[in-house]
Amino acid sequence: MHYYRHDLALIHARGHGQHADRCAPGITELLSPVRGGLVLELGCGSGALTRHLLAAGFRVIATDASPDMLLLARAALGPGADLRRLTLPEDPLPAADAVVSVGHVISYLTDATAVDQALVAMAGALRPGGVLAIDILDLAFGQVDPGRESSGRVAPDWAVITQYSRPTPDRFIREATTFVPDGSGAWRRGHERHENVLVDTSRIPPLLTEHGVDAVVGPAFGEAELPPGMVAVTGRKRDASPG
Repeated sequence: MHYYRHDLALIHARGHGQHADRCAPGITELLSPVRGGLVLELGCGSGALTRHLLAAGFRVIATDASPDMLLLARAALGPGADLRRLTLPEDPLPAADAVVSVGHVISYLTDATAVDQALVAMAGALRPGGVLAIDILDLAFGQVDPGRESSGRVAPDWAVITQYSRPTPDRFIREATTFVPDGSGAWRRGHERHENVLVDTSRIPPLLTEHGVDAVVGPAFGEAELPPGMVAVTGRKRDASPG
């Protein structure tokens, strides 16, 4: 499924970078043990977090499954940025000193099994001593209160109306209707359906431990608290055993 096609990618880039900006200080602090090393970013979007990582002196391989997001990232970050299309959990991950991801990227996978596969792949990509810092949606996310089933945002050059539902305990759905100028004086209407899988995040640290990463689940990256039901998974890859 192709999420974040051109119009919604553009709206996301222009109006939804605050999450990455808030998380960036806490994540760069978590990465201090590997400062100067290679960071693999999963789901870079338009480069909102990437620019903070580059400014902090890290080398970054920034990846996303959306070609339209990567085009926006290229425009924002310039020709020197290492941008690659990568789809989890199928595509192999390059070895790195850190793996980071914000925006609950792996919650966009099809089911809990795919989430586990992606987590194992991240653990395998980390070099000894490497750092993991990602966010993900727990089963507690997405309690849709009566009267709050939809929201809307409007800017001079875009608008989006989003409807929310939770048809099953492990599934959260956003139906986004977008409006952007079509270049001829009218507005183009688009639509995307985003399905997120919700998982029992208490299972993640034991899974990662099996694959050499000592990890914890928490409510924040540093001082940047995440929305209710979204959690931070942070950890370190154990050093290789002597011999």
